[in-house]
Amino acid sequence: MTAVSFETDGAVGFITLDNPPANSYDASVMSEFATAVDEALTSSTRVVVVHSANPKFFSAGADVKKFLLGDVDTNMEMIRTSQGAFARMAAAPQVFIAHIAGHALGGGLEIALACDLRVATAGAYKLGTPEVTLGLLPGNGGTQRLARLVGPSRAMELLLTGRRAYAERLASGPALALAAIKRCVHEGGERSLSDGLALEAELVEQLFRSKDASEGLHAFVEKRKPEFVGA
Repeated sequence: MTAVSFETDGAVGFITLDNPPANSYDASVMSEFATAVDEALTSSTRVVVVHSANPKFFSAGADVKKFLLGDVDTNMEMIRTSQGAFARMAAAPQVFIAHIAGHALGGGLEIALACDLRVATAGAYKLGTPEVTLGLLPGNGGTQRLARLVGPSRAMELLLTGRRAYAERLASGPALALAAIKRCVHEGGERSLSDGLALEAELVEQLFRSKDASEGLHAFVEKRKPEFVGA
């Protein structure tokens, strides 16, 4: 079964995310997304809409369980694949539009951020970058694109807290991840986007190798509160 597909309707192309139950992705799914982007780029379409076949989820982001199964190099390869696809979207003559009608969290929100425009349907779904609560940071361009779209202050609020828009509870992450996010936003914002993305990738790799990230990922899978040690 294909988790990501591309089809056209006249001058409009559609990249459809269809990976039940929550459109989470791993290296294989992200490779399919990259292939769909490349198909869109070689098509005669002028506008490409990225949307979901699931009425509840645009995308819940990266599959945490697959992070645990893979090593750091495997996880970083997925990040490089997504960053490459997002860069091609940005450089494309076509206009990419994210149609968000369900939860867009973590890497799912980063897919939307990589598009030129975001059109959100009214609803009670949530948007956010909760990776920090697992000891990580958004590694698919989230620290760079979010800060450039909404400004450093608003981006820092979302990135440092892990807050989900419309959520009642406010979560805080470990200091290691928070420090990395602050560096990404401030140093990355002073660099070109490509250099900022390189800094983000460098720091997320460091976090993948940390004890806190391992603890955060295991706690998520085991459905318990993480116990971070700051290392």
